[in-house]
Amino acid sequence: MIELDEIDRGLLRALSEDATRNAGALGRAFGLSQPATWRRIKRLQDSGVIAGRRLDLDAEKLGFGVTVFLGVKLATKGQISLEDFERAVTAIPEVQTVEHVLGMYDYRLRVTARDIPDFERVLRRRIMTLPGVGNVDANVLLSEERRPGPL
Repeated sequence: MIELDEIDRGLLRALSEDATRNAGALGRAFGLSQPATWRRIKRLQDSGVIAGRRLDLDAEKLGFGVTVFLGVKLATKGQISLEDFERAVTAIPEVQTVEHVLGMYDYRLRVTARDIPDFERVLRRRIMTLPGVGNVDANVLLSEERRPGPL
């Protein structure tokens, strides 16, 4: 585990709000030179604290108006069943996240689709045909509120 000081935490907070900020701008905000800021960011990346940077896209503006959370219970369990299911489900582009969970279901999937008929197609032709799928429960996302700020 890496030791983080207040400047490191501030850099993480600033980058989590806007990952496009460059080392020069961040350095000015924290009273550091651009090279010193870059070294800190590089150390955070090399240690794995910063796992990557990503772009948040507006799914609805891109034509994906429906998000559905699926609870998937596998019919059979075992290491091979889990691996087969995980390998197959991650190949489906509409499946945005795959979470192996403990509880009523074995997996929780976040699926995006253009509309309900498109989701039904994905469900019937792709998800229900995956290896080991038993029961599936769907919850359609109505709205989503994001918590501002970093961890």
